[in-house]
Amino acid sequence: MGIEENKEVVLRFLDEVVDRGDFSVTTELWAADALNHAAAPGRQDGVENLNAVIEFSRAAQPDQRWSVQHVVAEGDLVVVFGRRDGTWQAPSFRGFDTPTGGPVSVELSHMFRLRDGKIAEHWAVRDDLGMMQQLGVL
Repeated sequence: MGIEENKEVVLRFLDEVVDRGDFSVTTELWAADALNHAAAPGRQDGVENLNAVIEFSRAAQPDQRWSVQHVVAEGDLVVVFGRRDGTWQAPSFRGFDTPTGGPVSVELSHMFRLRDGKIAEHWAVRDDLGMMQQLGVL
């Protein structure tokens, strides 16, 4: 697959799975042996763990929405920089108790490696410090 097709796979994943919570397309977009380097230990391997990580994120911010600001691709890599906005509903974050019901807006960078038209690896850089400040825990 080419660079433009790889971008389409990644953007479709962000739209359909992350934003809308449509897990029926995850196996279509992710390789069965995918590795999610951004997940906690024990949650990095495979599509089932990927779905669990996204379900956890969507439970914390059920109304979360991605705003893609930049997409850069080269070879088998696609990098997306954007913002995730939503209303915080989880009782804690990173071991800190958090109030619920407040707006949270965080910048994120994600890198995806694709193989045979599916996402095979994922890395992320998130502004967790900014999120903790918005949540009032720091």
